[in-house]
Amino acid sequence: MNLSMRWLHEFIDIQMDPREFSEAITISGSKVESYETEGAEIQNVVTGKILSIEKHQDSDHLVICQVDVGAPEPVQIVTGASNLTVGDVVPAALDGSTLPGGVKIKKGKLRGVASNGMLCSLGELGLTKNDFPHAIEDGIFVLDEECDLTLGKPIQEAIGLNDTKVEFEITSNRPDCFSVIGLAREAAATFQKELTLHTPVVKAGHGSCAGMLDVKIEAADLCSLYSARIVKHVRVKPSPRWMRERLRAMGVRPINNIVDITNYVMLEYGQPMHAFDLRFIEDGKIRVRRAQNGETITTLDGVQRTLTDKNLVIADAKKPVAIAGVMGGEYSGIMDDTTTIVFESACFDGTSVRTTARDQGMRTDASSRYEKGLDYHNCLPALERACELVELLDAGDVLDGIICDDKSVDNSRNIPLQADWINRFLHTDLSADEMKAILTKLGCTFDGDTILVPTFRPDLVHKADIAEEIARFYGYNKIVSTPLSGSAQGQYTPRQKFETTITQTMLAMGLSEIMTYSFISPKYYDKIALPADSPLRKSVTISNPLGEDTSVMRTTALPSMLETLARNFNNRNEEVALFELASEYLPTGEELPCEKTTLLAGLYGKQADFFVAKGMVERLLSVLSVTGCEYEACVDQPSYHPGRCAVLKVGDTQIGILGQVHPAVAENYGMDTAVVSFSLDVDSLFQLACPEKTYVPLPKFPAVTRDLALICEQDLPVRELEKAIQSGGGALLESIQLFDVYQGEQIDAGKKSVAFRLCLRSSDTTLTDDAANAVMKKVMKQLEKIGAVLRS
Repeated sequence: MNLSMRWLHEFIDIQMDPREFSEAITISGSKVESYETEGAEIQNVVTGKILSIEKHQDSDHLVICQVDVGAPEPVQIVTGASNLTVGDVVPAALDGSTLPGGVKIKKGKLRGVASNGMLCSLGELGLTKNDFPHAIEDGIFVLDEECDLTLGKPIQEAIGLNDTKVEFEITSNRPDCFSVIGLAREAAATFQKELTLHTPVVKAGHGSCAGMLDVKIEAADLCSLYSARIVKHVRVKPSPRWMRERLRAMGVRPINNIVDITNYVMLEYGQPMHAFDLRFIEDGKIRVRRAQNGETITTLDGVQRTLTDKNLVIADAKKPVAIAGVMGGEYSGIMDDTTTIVFESACFDGTSVRTTARDQGMRTDASSRYEKGLDYHNCLPALERACELVELLDAGDVLDGIICDDKSVDNSRNIPLQADWINRFLHTDLSADEMKAILTKLGCTFDGDTILVPTFRPDLVHKADIAEEIARFYGYNKIVSTPLSGSAQGQYTPRQKFETTITQTMLAMGLSEIMTYSFISPKYYDKIALPADSPLRKSVTISNPLGEDTSVMRTTALPSMLETLARNFNNRNEEVALFELASEYLPTGEELPCEKTTLLAGLYGKQADFFVAKGMVERLLSVLSVTGCEYEACVDQPSYHPGRCAVLKVGDTQIGILGQVHPAVAENYGMDTAVVSFSLDVDSLFQLACPEKTYVPLPKFPAVTRDLALICEQDLPVRELEKAIQSGGGALLESIQLFDVYQGEQIDAGKKSVAFRLCLRSSDTTLTDDAANAVMKKVMKQLEKIGAVLRS
């Protein structure tokens, strides 16, 4: 909502810097977005009078003008305009001047003749013919008697292009502030100024309107009041300069006096209005009714629209003539030959107008006001103001009488003024009289200690709302700060702490965290090679998706990770390591799916190695105190390489999967490099983690190390060898370290050499060689059971 400061001065006497005004009224609750002064870009452009016009000797279209700009000597300016005569007063941009858009004007020569400036058109000043109807668009702007013709005067002052407009951000619960009067009321309360409101006076006296128009509301739930007045002998012409200036400052384009009056009243009172040409209203009947399904209307913008029974229309005896609260029909507007018009002022249901505007795709200034809920008490004053302006502008003859159908229900509210409660609530010490003085400035009246809330304030419904009004005009800066009573201590839940530990550990290992959408395209399952009968293809379908690419809830986050890796790969990032605590959604057959959290990691580049990723998993499990994890080779995961994939288990619980992404899957994402990924079920990890940390003292006695070089079958997993060693080593075995795997000429075909370093230690004595040798014998017995022997 724009506010003309010049218009505001009509209601309150306020003279201050726009910045000071904006800051103060923002603090009081009416937020200012910005402010600007019209014509601020224009510099050194003044009024000048044409003293003489001579033809340029070397040009057929240029003329040489001597221009009096109020200086001791006239200024010579060469122009190509053909609409000038001696004595015209025009805008003269002198040497060094600036025009809208940052255009600089400097003196120079045109065809060898000195030109010390430029004569300006409307467009060059940022104006249009709507702003000055007497001017021509393709020539120099010649000022008329409406303007200040003092020579040498800055052009902004001469033509009224110097108003300051303030842009407000108005919340939807304050429809009264979508008007100059509403903002004037706020400003008067903010600056403790007297508010001067005008009561419209209509003389009329040009005959009665009886029998000329019949108004009836047939949808009382969608229209509480419909009023109209008739004006005959309409004289359509441009509006006076003061009205055009105010409309322009408020962001509305002037058109003609009748249309401008409806816009002016809408801006001043916040009440949208419309003017109908009476001759196009069949049988002189206006019916406010629901449209019929399939009924059509061509609106003022020339678009034919199909209506439904959800839309409220203003109709005559045969057809709709306007969509109520949104836009009039093509024959409802004012034309050059219009002689008799009907001014309407009505109150339509905000929800209905909002729904209609949305369904028809046509949000207008009127609909934006109606949808916030207007006060029906404002309809008749606005109608009277419009007719008063008709008489003031000599735009027609107003007939006696108001045609009105009133279906309104009393919506007045009373709220007790609880001064003691408000003072406790705000921590203030105001008297009831001081509170009443503030509320009176806002239009409230009183019956003893009962507040009679004005109907234009639908937001005041509770004593807390009254406290807010008092606080913002008393001054938030005057309210003493007080500490919060009671105590509150926020803390993480055990699950939040657990997930934070995961995130911090992954970051410490050099991975970067990402966040991807939980909704994906069903085609993503094809890209990761899921079989057609895979249960993971059974996704929750979104009923109102943004598009096909976001139409289902993912059952696996792997496609989202691969999409992100592929994007980085295509951007030529050489090494990438990412992780995400991703949500996955598994249908349960009930209304809501099972939502689980999965830790998913993906790597490519130098780190994209199965054993590097395995080390990351082991480090994370160690930090989380998850023990007993086993790795089992897996060949049936279609998204992973069949020879480089393992599932992770703790006991009988599968907690995740680790492996190289299948090359064909990587190729589906445009990546011709190795990609490694692992996923862990966070819910399972949380159940398996040991939150209690056990202190282990430093060893007091030295360790004994033994190296074992074993010969075993080539396909015997090293993990089986480790299990056998652990079984034989017992409590004295402190650690096992694999340090060599060899296959070559010195080893029989089908065999491999595996070397381990064993660390033996006792917690209560120094191990002797005999004790260590006894342990090693037990170890070898267990190894021999699985076919492993010492390498000779």
